[in-house]
Amino acid sequence: MDKVESSAAEQEPEGKHPTRHHLTLPTGLTQEEFEELKQFVTEQHAYLVGSGQCSSLLAQRIHAPLDAVWSVVRRFDKPQTYKHFIKSCAVKEGFKMTVGCTREVNVISGLPADTSTERLEILDDDRHVTGFSIIGGEHRLTNYRSVTTVHGFERDGKIWTVVLESYIVDVPEGNTEEDTRLFADTVVKLNLQKLASFTEGMNRDGDGKSQLG
Repeated sequence: MDKVESSAAEQEPEGKHPTRHHLTLPTGLTQEEFEELKQFVTEQHAYLVGSGQCSSLLAQRIHAPLDAVWSVVRRFDKPQTYKHFIKSCAVKEGFKMTVGCTREVNVISGLPADTSTERLEILDDDRHVTGFSIIGGEHRLTNYRSVTTVHGFERDGKIWTVVLESYIVDVPEGNTEEDTRLFADTVVKLNLQKLASFTEGMNRDGDGKSQLG
């Protein structure tokens, strides 16, 4: 993988450059929040981007505790809980949610995609990090890899959570980098907004984890 660790000092591969997500305040966050999160952006949301690829980082503030949000985000087998454009998700019999497991996703009509085969690449319950890659299916997101991290905040008696989601993907032939980023950003942004409404609803209703099955 092209994921960059903060301590990496090795020479960059020719033709690739590191992302600068840690230098740009994501929409929706305060500068104070972002200052606290920069370390995690550098450690978890950095990529080496080559020609014909694009990358982005998005953020969502959620008025719910970290544990409630993480309980939804970590469920690799139930992405349809908060991802707008997924019609259904199937996993193999005897499925165990461990790194390397896969899911078969069916996408709703109207998108330039039908199916997606996805593999769990990261699941760290202690650090609240998860990530997946797309390894097959009928779609245009070639070599798509994504990382999501969940971060709890507490100030003046108030508790909230910030979710960061980043990705790297190839730019399809005939598309521009800007078009590809706009499309992917829109999908991720809508998913994060639904995640916020879902988990905030769980928080109002009490422990809503049972809704996940």
